[in-house]
Amino acid sequence: MYEFIRGPMVSISFMIFIIGLLYQAFKFFALTRKKELIFINLPFNPDKPPRKQWFQRVVEWFLSLRKRTVWRVHPVMTGITCIFHISLFITPLFLLGHNILLDEAWGMHFWSFPESFSDGLTWADLLCGAIFLFRRIFVRRVRVITTLYDYIVLLITVAPFLTGTFAYHQWFEYQTVIFLHIVAGEVMFIATPFTKLGHMLFFFFYRFFIGSEYSFGRGTRMW
Repeated sequence: MYEFIRGPMVSISFMIFIIGLLYQAFKFFALTRKKELIFINLPFNPDKPPRKQWFQRVVEWFLSLRKRTVWRVHPVMTGITCIFHISLFITPLFLLGHNILLDEAWGMHFWSFPESFSDGLTWADLLCGAIFLFRRIFVRRVRVITTLYDYIVLLITVAPFLTGTFAYHQWFEYQTVIFLHIVAGEVMFIATPFTKLGHMLFFFFYRFFIGSEYSFGRGTRMW
């Protein structure tokens, strides 16, 4: 069982992850359509604003974005969420142990963080996950919209980091912990395209393709 989980199951879960995300991307473009462009006659060679004025406009746009988004309403939770997502993404990618396995399997690897830094990122991720769990249990406005599904998704997200911490520090029986760590990672791969975890892809689609007050631009598609 251990050899299957560490070998073929890794490839199977990764294939499901990639194919599932491609399928969801296809559905996104199938359910949306291109915006009708309205052309406005402008001067052929309009005067370009000075560089200083252009920079000022960028700063003003960024400040206005901060004022009309969740940054203004919940700055602390927004910061915690950013830390959680950043550590969630970069820790597995630049973890020394993962890159050693990647090099052994495919002869390639990424640059790796120092192990102590990766451990700190993992603890930061676990702390953020604990805060999310606390809010879902004890903050009424969050609790009333929380279902069992939300707890399961949070567990799927945090489990690879929790078991990875146990394995790194060699707490409990190592062979069992590393087995659970691999299984947790594979479950996360498989679940991502079909659960809320898929927002790792749709965040960028919604922000860049769908025009709204939260978009990073005007958007080129609409529902």
